[in-house]
Amino acid sequence: MAYIINDDCIACGTCIDECPTASITEGEIYVISPETCIDCGACADVCPTGVIAPAE
Repeated sequence: MAYIINDDCIACGTCIDECPTASITEGEIYVISPETCIDCGACADVCPTGVIAPAE
């Protein structure tokens, strides 16, 4: 199951470099592609605001 970034994302960019599959897209809030996310959690581990979590 892919991870998701909720609407409280501050677009700081910390997660981008941590993603081994380049599944995160920049924007006002960042978005994780469910097609390429491998559910590793690396992005969630480095998110300073804690807004990245496994999709339910």
